[in-house]
Amino acid sequence: MPTHYLLVDGYNVIHANAGLSVLAVDSLETARRKLCDALCEFRALSRYRIIVVFDAHQVAGGEGSVETHNGIKVVFTKEAETADHYIERAAYKYASKSKITVATSDTLEQIIILGSGASRISAQDLWTEIETARAEVLQRYNKTRPIKRNPIESFLDEETARKLDEMRYG
Repeated sequence: MPTHYLLVDGYNVIHANAGLSVLAVDSLETARRKLCDALCEFRALSRYRIIVVFDAHQVAGGEGSVETHNGIKVVFTKEAETADHYIERAAYKYASKSKITVATSDTLEQIIILGSGASRISAQDLWTEIETARAEVLQRYNKTRPIKRNPIESFLDEETARKLDEMRYG
């Protein structure tokens, strides 16, 4: 089975999510961290290899960086390189031996990506998949978790339990 990569246009996805978009107004760093945390959870649930790319093309002298954050690759592009350009290069690089999905709501980028043989998902649809995966895991957990009942009576001595029963039942 080939490796399946999910290439994510980070800022595009942040601005497609109402909560992260509002958060980004006050702190872009916090919004990036929340996105990366959500993608880390999703990676564990989906088995994608995830690369999230953030534009840093307007950072004068920016050399770019690639780091690993809880199992996902986080890329900051170098000066004069957009996230779209990085994603296009990565899609072409991995397309011959892997399955590629690109998460972006940039229409032009989606058209270009299709030419490389990659599939696409809108930023909003990615969020829907993330939330669906979270809900499924929670549902599975709740089904398999034994229900423990610890009535207060099990912690009381006999006399106190008897008095409590009298108060409750008369």
